[in-house]
Amino acid sequence: MIEVNKYSDQKVHREPRRVIKYTLFWCNTGTAEILIDENIFILKSGQTVTITSGQFHQLISVEGDLTSLEFTLDFFCKSDSDIELIFHNGLFCHFGMNEMITVQHPTFFTNTLTLIEKEVQEKPYQYLISTHSLVELLLVEINRSKIANGDEIWKPDALFLKFLESVRNHFSENFPVSRFADILGTTEAKLNEVSKLHTNKTAQNVIYSLTISEAKRLLLYEKLSIKEIAYQLGFNDPFYFSNFFKKHTSKSPKDYQKAVKM
Repeated sequence: MIEVNKYSDQKVHREPRRVIKYTLFWCNTGTAEILIDENIFILKSGQTVTITSGQFHQLISVEGDLTSLEFTLDFFCKSDSDIELIFHNGLFCHFGMNEMITVQHPTFFTNTLTLIEKEVQEKPYQYLISTHSLVELLLVEINRSKIANGDEIWKPDALFLKFLESVRNHFSENFPVSRFADILGTTEAKLNEVSKLHTNKTAQNVIYSLTISEAKRLLLYEKLSIKEIAYQLGFNDPFYFSNFFKKHTSKSPKDYQKAVKM
């Protein structure tokens, strides 16, 4: 549900790993080199980076002290306001590249993570309630830091975020927008409305974007054939999948693999 890990110097991940949790890395001292999907980030002291559920990541090197916080959607999101908070200002956003954020009050950040670690280890009475509140404080601090650093405020809609999660959980079924509307108890028109509000894309194009992102991860990190990836993403025809991928990336799946893995 929630886990805190500490890394220093040589204690790193040997292989890229994928966790169905929301992950936050905090560099307390020194530097850390982190691979997230196909991009490498150099995290410096006083900086954090957030990773959305399902992204691949790998700690390549740590020179100093690094802490990771991982939590599941079920642990944190008890209400629509919780869902909106973890995506507020794009904190754990599915769109665009992950970003390194310089925190305005690093001592507060470190101390709060230490409190979370203590609660998780000792499990006192109602520790899940206390850790939920402490994670809220961390996310609010990141949001305040982003605003202080000059970012504009971006307020997500819980329905849109539920839509993203639902798509991610049903890639293999290749559901149309109408099916997601039924799952979420809304209408196609409403899904299109919130999708255009947040991404300037239709709901169908949001599905396409998420499918392409997932296809890239499978091509880079899973030992699967193009045919197996196509079926896993709900395509009955591997040739159609290859054309779909090329249309959205300008590269065939095999050319993409070669270009990124070089």
